[in-house]
Amino acid sequence: MSQNYATCAACPYEFSERYCMREKGKGPENCPSLAHKDLKNRAIDALKAPYIFEFARQASIQESAGYGNRDKGYSHVYPLKPRIVELIEFAQRMNFQRLGLVFCIGLRQEAAVVNNILNDNNFEVVSVVCKAGRVSKQELQLGQESQIDMTAEEETMCNPILQAFVLNHYQTELNVLLGLCVGHDSLFIKYAEAFTTVLAVKDRLLGHNPLAAIYQYDSYYRYLKNPVSSL
Repeated sequence: MSQNYATCAACPYEFSERYCMREKGKGPENCPSLAHKDLKNRAIDALKAPYIFEFARQASIQESAGYGNRDKGYSHVYPLKPRIVELIEFAQRMNFQRLGLVFCIGLRQEAAVVNNILNDNNFEVVSVVCKAGRVSKQELQLGQESQIDMTAEEETMCNPILQAFVLNHYQTELNVLLGLCVGHDSLFIKYAEAFTTVLAVKDRLLGHNPLAAIYQYDSYYRYLKNPVSSL
């Protein structure tokens, strides 16, 4: 792969000046909007599949519906809805009936509330906890030193592939991910057959608000400016 890969997160141009935002905008040599017009055309072709087209169309409608004052220009817009409301509205736009809810056992109380909210909005909810299957971490060739509770004789592992298989079995139409661990969420998404959206990610330290560390990059979390050595 060429070393001149896309680096949009480090784009040197202001938001309003970027090529991806305006026809006569600017972009560096490795700007994907400029350098990969062939891939852009492939993406547009992929949208033409009937189900994909409608899913993308409704997602874009949902995006704009999340703001007020749109008729007064970008500097006047303001947010209207929390993500749980947007999730419900999008599922309704798509006429989904059966939703999957996959959650970490550490967020079981939150999952119960989400389940109630979705039920109250007339969705069928198939919910599967991360510890489903009661498979020992020994299946991963892990001993007590890799357990959360090192005093226990054995510990049940998280089982995101089983979570995906269960939701696949019940043919959910949209899956909602709530607080799975890093890596476990990736495995679920890989094996799930239906589209997956994220309601919240896990951050044990920050109350499941990982952006708190990003917002405090220049203060309490300034140590992130150095390589993280945790192994």
